[in-house]
Amino acid sequence: MKLSLLLPLLLLSCSIHAQTSYKGFIGKYPIELVTNIYSDGVANAIYSYSNYDEPIAIVGELKAKKLILFEKGTDNKNTASLTFDNFDPKSKTIEGIWLDLNTKKQLNITLTKLFDFNYGDAIEWTNQEMMQPVSLPGHYFKLVTSKMKDEFYAKVTAVKIYEKKTDKLIQTLEMDCQLWGLNNISVDDFNFDGINDFSVFESSYAGPNTSSLYFLFDPKTNTYFESSFSGISLEFDNNTKRISEHNQCCAGRQHTMALYKVVDNEMVLVEQHCYIWDEEKEDLVERNIKECE
Repeated sequence: MKLSLLLPLLLLSCSIHAQTSYKGFIGKYPIELVTNIYSDGVANAIYSYSNYDEPIAIVGELKAKKLILFEKGTDNKNTASLTFDNFDPKSKTIEGIWLDLNTKKQLNITLTKLFDFNYGDAIEWTNQEMMQPVSLPGHYFKLVTSKMKDEFYAKVTAVKIYEKKTDKLIQTLEMDCQLWGLNNISVDDFNFDGINDFSVFESSYAGPNTSSLYFLFDPKTNTYFESSFSGISLEFDNNTKRISEHNQCCAGRQHTMALYKVVDNEMVLVEQHCYIWDEEKEDLVERNIKECE
């Protein structure tokens, strides 16, 4: 099946303020904050204390010029809030209050804007780095992003891997991927060797189809390398040690399903199925795999 690229990405087109990166302090503690606020007021953000480099995902809303973001604990209950009254996304500086919801301890927040990730044909930027909400035990990630003036999309041109606490640059991996909100990177054990790897969102296609690049950890060199793993909407099952692929086409009337195992860091096909909508049976019916190609 051939897939056509979605234009524009819904995630980006509905964003009114896009992504904004700030640097400053909560009390005396240096932090970095990245926000993403949508046209309906829903807000996703990440912040990290610079002394620890442990990214913290926070969510909330912007309503009547008041931005409030909540930090959640392991039980998914709100544990802290970051509140910004009279929030202005165009302002170079913002001030707010950090509140521990259990102890009621408060600290002042003072932040300075570093840059905006805005979209549209007339906007451009190069080599801006953006924090990600996931990390590994000793490392954290930053996307390197760029956007050309005549293009709607922003691109991820590289991922930088830093050492936590020291901010030492460990590795830079170049690539050409779409910028996908704040969540371009996922962490999982993709080759089932017991060590976490990471993936980078690559592209969105027609329907729910997506693709990613998969980078595996090499314990001999303590670095990551781009694997040959590829496919549409891959899912990884660490219990069965299998990779499943689900490729949808033609408004859901055609589905290709595949199952893979991993041998020497390569995906090996185990089984593959083709399902096509049958008008008489009003259901998907399995057909020869060639009919889905």
